Amino acid sequence: MSKEEDNKAVVVRWFTEFWGKEVNLAVIDEIAAPDMLLQYSLHEPRRGRENIKAFMTDFRAAFPDLNFWGTADLIAEGDYVVGQWEGGGTHTGPAFDDFLLGGLPAATGRKMRFTGKTVLKVVDGMIVEENGLDDGLTAMMQLGLIDKA
Repeated sequence: MSKEEDNKAVVVRWFTEFWGKEVNLAVIDEIAAPDMLLQYSLHEPRRGRENIKAFMTDFRAAFPDLNFWGTADLIAEGDYVVGQWEGGGTHTGPAFDDFLLGGLPAATGRKMRFTGKTVLKVVDGMIVEENGLDDGLTAMMQLGLIDKA
């Protein structure tokens, strides 16, 4: 396989095991670089395996049905893989204050469903960076953290 195909395989595993319906936190130690950067518009940037594990543990506690899935073929060039996705979940868990625009009290029952694009940098089979551009405005309106104009 080419470097690009190898990198796509790493990203498919990440999308499936980290962002998919059933989280496998062990995947972080297996394919995330020790100082990996995870960055999306809804949350503070996260750096390092332990910080990323804590983020996902809290996110999934608050949104137990959290799930994201690809909506188009991955595109790869050199160290970079680009993915397009859709996903969301229902806030039925504890209070969650990780959003940059505010927090939610426990179990609001509010649903979020939104889309995004992600660029991942993969070096020697390890994800070094994940930078995403998501439709955070839609998610924040659905969760009641921003009012519609």
